[in-house]
Amino acid sequence: MGARSTAAKANSDMESVESAEQAVKAKLQATNGSKANSSQSPNAWSIEKSEELYRITGWGEPYFSINAAGHVTVSPEGDRGGSLDLFDLVNALKQRNLGLPLLIRFSDILQDRIERLNAAFAKAIARYNYPGVYRGVFPVKCNQQRHLVEALVGFGKPHQFGLEAGSKPELMIALATLKTPGALLICNGYKDREYIEMAILAQQLGQTPIIVLEQVEEVSLVIEAGRKLGIRPILGVRAKLSSKGVGRWGTSAGDRAKFGLTVPEILSTVEQLRAANMLDSLQLLHYHIGSQISSIAVVKTAIQEASQIYVELAKLGAAMKYLDVGGGLGVDYDGSKTNFYASKNYNVQNYANDVIAEVKEACDERKLPVPTLVSESGRAIASHQSVLVFDVLSTSEVPSGVPEPVQETEHLIVRNLYETYESITVENYQEAYHDATQFKEEAISLFNFGYVSLPERARAERLYWVCCEKILAIARQQEYVPDDLEDLEKIMASIYYINLSVFQSAPDSWAIDQLFPIMPIHRLDEEPTKRATLADLTCDSDGNIDQFIDLKDVKPVLELHPLIAEKGSRESAVGSGKESYPTPHSPLPTPSHKPYYLAMFLGGAYQEIMGNLHNLFGDTNAVHIHLTPKGYEIEHVVKGDTMTEVLGYVQYDSEDLIESIRQQTELALQEKRITLQESQLLLQNYERSLSRYTYLSA
Repeated sequence: MGARSTAAKANSDMESVESAEQAVKAKLQATNGSKANSSQSPNAWSIEKSEELYRITGWGEPYFSINAAGHVTVSPEGDRGGSLDLFDLVNALKQRNLGLPLLIRFSDILQDRIERLNAAFAKAIARYNYPGVYRGVFPVKCNQQRHLVEALVGFGKPHQFGLEAGSKPELMIALATLKTPGALLICNGYKDREYIEMAILAQQLGQTPIIVLEQVEEVSLVIEAGRKLGIRPILGVRAKLSSKGVGRWGTSAGDRAKFGLTVPEILSTVEQLRAANMLDSLQLLHYHIGSQISSIAVVKTAIQEASQIYVELAKLGAAMKYLDVGGGLGVDYDGSKTNFYASKNYNVQNYANDVIAEVKEACDERKLPVPTLVSESGRAIASHQSVLVFDVLSTSEVPSGVPEPVQETEHLIVRNLYETYESITVENYQEAYHDATQFKEEAISLFNFGYVSLPERARAERLYWVCCEKILAIARQQEYVPDDLEDLEKIMASIYYINLSVFQSAPDSWAIDQLFPIMPIHRLDEEPTKRATLADLTCDSDGNIDQFIDLKDVKPVLELHPLIAEKGSRESAVGSGKESYPTPHSPLPTPSHKPYYLAMFLGGAYQEIMGNLHNLFGDTNAVHIHLTPKGYEIEHVVKGDTMTEVLGYVQYDSEDLIESIRQQTELALQEKRITLQESQLLLQNYERSLSRYTYLSA
């Protein structure tokens, strides 16, 4: 209902009252139930419509698509290999006792991302006759999981792909894992003497560690450590560029950046190294202008400035060999291919071309050898390789359907609301919304003073919600929606309760409103007739997702399918066409329903390691899948946290807890407040739960 760019809004020609009324009635009949499958109708739903709705082609190519069965498919090798049905895969993994939520990592996607990045730089090198080479590194901070880092190092060997460490623990991972001859080990972050000594000594193991000086104090530490060990370190400097990034991480560059040296500090570093007879150790220039750079113009401006600093350092006598352009290579989370913060207006080849061309031009002008180019692309490599699948537990709805006619004996407020409902048309729907809102507020005020009974207030509120439903159905047919109705879609949305902790599995969604593609992985040949927000398992009002990708704007709701009740279970009244009576947005009495699976995509970077234990929901189950000629194989299974494990994180001993419950049951038995059978059931459930997954089971 909004737009990314400001534009003048204009009223479009209204539809006729009769056609609008027909559309409203049709909408009301279909709002809360599955539509009949009508393949003969020209307006029948199709997988192509699902592709357009969820924008899977925009953000998912070449790895994700929809098959004829209406299931999401995964092509781990992109357009060069086979595909897997994600819905079938999830069901097969559940049969192996792997409960949801389930993080599925596709190692072949990781390999493909590395190959595509290296191929893009190779193509750019050939295009511009660049006489140097490219050596990428993966920033370990992006995803430190052992199986992923080990796989990445293995896939990177043909390209001499290295690692970047931003802390001492990450350096320890990199030193033990990276065994590729010629691969670079970029050492960033805060450094103490021990960190620096380990990095210098790694040269004796045949590794190529480059210590990047990011703080003024590190210069003297490095000089002293090099002299003490009798080993000349390989050094770099991180420059604080004046060129600014864009988006949420734009402040990673500039004078107020957390890391890096200003130009005067770089010159001081050069002089200190010269005085220590170690200027030949300075071989790398590094900069970083922020994560998720959405605009190629920012990339161009930064590399232009950095190239000039590089050639000037070489002119001052430093033995320059490497130019590290840092991270920032973006991911198109919403598929719009724009400079919106959740997208990017360039592809990997554009990025490589601009880096290569600018560096070559700067070096040619000064007649200097070109550097080995290094990038620290983490998000662009790791994001696509994991898919988080979770199930919907239940839903909550606002009252809907056609209300029962009012009686003359009912309260005036109730009659006024019913009259408003009956009179809503395409010509007066905006006015009717304000009338209905006013009558509802009057009903609450009268109730507070004792002039309206509780049943009368409930009747008034139900009538208000069905008025809103009718008004929203009309508003959806309009090209322009009045500003005062813009929030109605979200107000009327269903709430889908998901078996997930946002804080554990999608912390960036909670903390910085990061957008991730979320969609059902099946039933995509059916029209999703629900608009919903997602609420997680935590007892926190922030534990929800109410922003979703869209081409024109960020959507406040996600189109989903109604849950399908299992045969023989009690059917919900919602969708029957008659008035239903739940309290607005309180969970409905949930019938047993068929599984409904959703997935969050492009979350393979940062989300796993930054998740927290809010409400003690722990790590999810994770499985590594490798594509084979016969289908797939499960490379690794990493079981999610049990309750015993998460309780241990907060210093509770499970045996002590069990003993405490046992003592309480014994006391209750003595005082005849509990039976022996009840006490044993309590203890059995308590002990069994301690060994179980922290999430809910089906």
